[in-house]
Amino acid sequence: MDTLEQRWARLEPHAAFIGPDDAAPRPTVLMFHGCGGVQPHLQEYAAAAALAGWRSVIVDSYAPRGWSRAYGLSFVCTGVRFWGFERAGDVLATIDGVSRRPDVDASRLVVAGWSHGGWAIMDLMTMALERPEEARIAGASPELLDPVRGLFLLYPYLGLGTRARHCDWRYPRPTYGVIASRDHLGSPAIHEAAYERARRSGYEVETWLAEGTHAFDQPQEMLLSISPMRRDLALTRQALDRFSGFLTARA
Repeated sequence: MDTLEQRWARLEPHAAFIGPDDAAPRPTVLMFHGCGGVQPHLQEYAAAAALAGWRSVIVDSYAPRGWSRAYGLSFVCTGVRFWGFERAGDVLATIDGVSRRPDVDASRLVVAGWSHGGWAIMDLMTMALERPEEARIAGASPELLDPVRGLFLLYPYLGLGTRARHCDWRYPRPTYGVIASRDHLGSPAIHEAAYERARRSGYEVETWLAEGTHAFDQPQEMLLSISPMRRDLALTRQALDRFSGFLTARA
């Protein structure tokens, strides 16, 4: 089992750091991709963050493990392996590693996740972090979440194997949830139930019901004619504006 330092040493070479071209310590958003791997739409969100004065770190959870996009689509998207609780260690290690950088304001971090990335973040929020087995990483503790000032979750996966609908959320943070009205992986009611559980745990949660499909902001999915997912440019622009607004409020 990796320690926090070992996991970050594996992730860091495959993490893309984007933002203002200076060395000043700036607030930073940590971005975790969906089960299809890192896709170009994350660069759009990073650009929006930069305009708001934030740095971004796009964390690739596949490359350090030697996995391709095809592997992710075949085995992660189908739930064969790498469930959210297993990826939660990547989130913790990234928080710890990024917080040590001199160009990052470690008192102002936001964690953002798309689909599978949102699953990992939500699962993490339900963990006591008292045993390494919880997040599959040694050295985990609740104090590691202290720098996190908010969560931004885009159509997180909330189906089989997720914890957010059934377990208490433990670390209240301002949270913004983007819900897709035509999400084939989970109805809006399922998403609202998870966020209501978070509210009961002390979270301040705002949601937006976007009239689109799961992954409505990902360009590649339009090429998959058999997929129910469709890119919606207007919704994507709205999502980017809401993302930028959330960051500005946290700063």
